Amino acid sequence: MTPMLANTPVLETERLTLRAPAPGDWAAFDAFLSSPRAGFVRSGDYALGQTWRAFGHLIGHWVLRGFGMFVFTPKGENRALGMAGPWFPADWPEREIGWSVWTAEAEGKGYAHEAAAAARTHAFDTLGWDTAVSYVAPANARSIALAERLGALRDDAARHPAGDKPCLVYRHPKGVRA
Repeated sequence: MTPMLANTPVLETERLTLRAPAPGDWAAFDAFLSSPRAGFVRSGDYALGQTWRAFGHLIGHWVLRGFGMFVFTPKGENRALGMAGPWFPADWPEREIGWSVWTAEAEGKGYAHEAAAAARTHAFDTLGWDTAVSYVAPANARSIALAERLGALRDDAARHPAGDKPCLVYRHPKGVRA
């Protein structure tokens, strides 16, 4: 029997199901991080061991914090397209709403927006967050556009994770719906 996280929320949108990561998501996660598409997410060159530990971090975040990134799939399917959700590692200066699209086929269809908006609503309404940020690489035009489409505003005074690549900080005020 494959171990699974228990008692984690499942969110649904018009087209997507958002759920906690599961062992079966490993192949899609690894394929994403081994591709050039992960350049804004990956630290340096692809390394299987580092990718394995990152996947464990996704699952472990749920255990340690009681929340984490949701894997989003098309409704009625168990095919991972990407992830979005609340994120707050121990060394992050603020709680984040993050996202990534794992498959090229899912790009440009609004899935990341739909998933990130649902995850942000969950963070504010269920987890009780008052604010959240998104850390975005300055050259990542698609994520900048998504943050702005979500109603987040650039906050140049906000701190970003130490040792992280240069990033822009976009703030999601509570009550903004996109």
